Amino acid sequence: MALDRTSVPNDLSAFWMPFTANRQFKQEPRMLVSAKDMRYRTADGREVLDGTAGLWCCNAGHARPKIVQAIQEQVGVLDYAPAFQMGHPLAFELANRVRDLAPEPFEHVFFANSGSEAVDTALKIALAYHRAKGHGERTRLIGRERGYHGVGFGGISVGGIVNNRKVFGSMLTGVDHLPHTHLAENAFTRGQPEHGANLADELERIVALHGPETVAAVIVEPMAGSTGVLLPPKGYLERLREITAKHGILLIFDEVITGFGRLGSAFAAEHFGVMPDMITCAKGLTNGVIPMGAVLATADIHDAFMTGLEHMIELFHGYTYSGNPVASAAGIATLETYKEEGLFERAAELAPYWEDAIHSLKGLPHVIDIRNMGLIGAIELEPIAGQPTKRAFQAFLDAYEKGCMIRTTGDIIALSPPLIIEKSHIDELFGTLSDVLKALD
Repeated sequence: MALDRTSVPNDLSAFWMPFTANRQFKQEPRMLVSAKDMRYRTADGREVLDGTAGLWCCNAGHARPKIVQAIQEQVGVLDYAPAFQMGHPLAFELANRVRDLAPEPFEHVFFANSGSEAVDTALKIALAYHRAKGHGERTRLIGRERGYHGVGFGGISVGGIVNNRKVFGSMLTGVDHLPHTHLAENAFTRGQPEHGANLADELERIVALHGPETVAAVIVEPMAGSTGVLLPPKGYLERLREITAKHGILLIFDEVITGFGRLGSAFAAEHFGVMPDMITCAKGLTNGVIPMGAVLATADIHDAFMTGLEHMIELFHGYTYSGNPVASAAGIATLETYKEEGLFERAAELAPYWEDAIHSLKGLPHVIDIRNMGLIGAIELEPIAGQPTKRAFQAFLDAYEKGCMIRTTGDIIALSPPLIIEKSHIDELFGTLSDVLKALD
């Protein structure tokens, strides 16, 4: 019997949905059954404009021909190959292309299957690097409040979103957190805020508390996405780089969201002109079509492991699906699509129009802040007293009914459309949001 891909199953109980109010959803399911370019189609036949690139990942839009063809062809030639002590050409080709796209210091790519795995990989590499260099006492990791680094135990340990942490026990030991960068005096800022660079100096205090010789790495999102789009103040990232370099601490940028064009450049490290020691990425690497993540590392980090007997494994870490052939094919086709269509440049060109559009919502009911950078934006709403998140969730439901997909985190509406978006789509998205916000209680 042929599989029906467009009708809603009679029984929704088996699938325990991630990051979802399962009971609410299964009473009134919102089912997407197909997608093309900028729009989803729902099970009830409506079109929905994608204002979030799926989950920050479909940077080239949906069902793009080159990516679809690459996957279809690859799965019939080599569907799977082991990555332990074996290889296949496409993983090496994709690694070469990612290296060529990345800023100059990054020469090596370690493949994982998600942003969460990429983060845990980078943290493990950081710890093992210091041990390889004769500094095994460097075991401490420093993240940031409101940071999101996936859902592995390493990621939630260095992460700082309370609900992602509080019911899961004691986390990794030896972890500390910098303060977040969200300051009231920066409300309604366009681009990087003026105030808050001094928050980076908290790193000096934390390092002094534990001793710099005990700290292995600092991990931050250059622009924090999942917590509600928190932008780095001018000079903040530069100061983090200065302090970490001074104390021999590795700096990791989590670019799972900002990588691959979201800010108008290949990576946020380029956008801000600050080079970390490692970059984690995922999402836009394969346009969200097949799971894949990666860690970009400098030659110094990589070469620290390339010692000892040549027949011995240098790093005891990896995944069954590291560099999966079909995912590699998707990644190559995705990078080619970005280049051929000039999507990173397009994002940079559209950013001012996007900025004006999102800030046009200032003054609407319950809007207490708006912030933006590249093709990312956030609209922060005043919470309903005693019912946090409810107002933004209602905006999400109303926008969906009116034909636009948005994302909410807390009482913040977060937007990150595919980079193929046109001005008419921007007008449609913010016109709909204006109507939604005006009608909110």
